[in-house]
Amino acid sequence: MSRFFIEIATILCENMPTSFKETDGFKKDFKRLAKKYKSLAEDFELFKKIITQNALGFGVHFNVITKENGWTVIKARLFCRYLKGRTLRIIYLYWEKRDEMEVVKSFEFIELYFKGEIMERRYLAGTSCFIIATKMVAIRKQV
Repeated sequence: MSRFFIEIATILCENMPTSFKETDGFKKDFKRLAKKYKSLAEDFELFKKIITQNALGFGVHFNVITKENGWTVIKARLFCRYLKGRTLRIIYLYWEKRDEMEVVKSFEFIELYFKGEIMERRYLAGTSCFIIATKMVAIRKQV
């Protein structure tokens, strides 16, 4: 495809009305991670521009979780420059409102997490459960 058509498609997508919303959980996660990863705010704005042009994403970095009745839930990788090659995971909801005159793209960001933290939390939770269970067994043996 020629560069001319790609630029026209980009201009058309940029002029299309778009709405972004965030859940309270997403805001909390974003605030916590933004303190840790300084480039996250800029990287998130770039991510918004990318999904505005192609809402369902492209390549292996986007995965459609479910698609029903005009709305789609997507899990994607959010590249953060501060992480140097590793990525954050972001889950968002996408739907289009179609009127006679225009199409409004709507996005709602649901969850943002670093996969390494989730694994670490699960490991620590499993460890603490193991320690508690071991203590309970020791107490039962004493009784």
